[in-house]
Amino acid sequence: MNLTQREAREKYLELTREIQTGILQTALDKFPIHSIPMTLKRVEDDGTILFFSKKDSEHNQNIQIDAESQIVFSDPSSHQFLIVYGETIISHDRELIKELYSNIDNNWFENEEDTSITILKFQPFEGQYWDTKSNALSNMIKLGFTALTGTPTDIGTKGKLTL
Repeated sequence: MNLTQREAREKYLELTREIQTGILQTALDKFPIHSIPMTLKRVEDDGTILFFSKKDSEHNQNIQIDAESQIVFSDPSSHQFLIVYGETIISHDRELIKELYSNIDNNWFENEEDTSITILKFQPFEGQYWDTKSNALSNMIKLGFTALTGTPTDIGTKGKLTL
């Protein structure tokens, strides 16, 4: 089911807020594509995703050259998947860093005053989603039926998001 505008944004917000960790991909024109797991700090109502990142990281360097980026979200346990293409900018907003900083961030940074902290602001343009969480048990039965009979069954929704 392809979604546009309001419906697409609602589906996008639902999935990103539930999954919480994505694989950020930068330098999309090079192979292998640079990929790194990132935990979301916040998803804004307009769809912008905020991450913390070190200012000298490879992905920050890639974003300075080309802001085009992609995030892959995957939650096999709930049967939800999302790939989103967009643009990422680097921010040094100290007030926002202080607002978003938590103790878990001490694993990567000295403290909230650490000058190496930047905020990556990912703005989505479009994406694709696969969502079968609402009927996971039913899908298991359907997959079993297909395995036994060879007859395909409908196992959830998928589509393009135009944001």
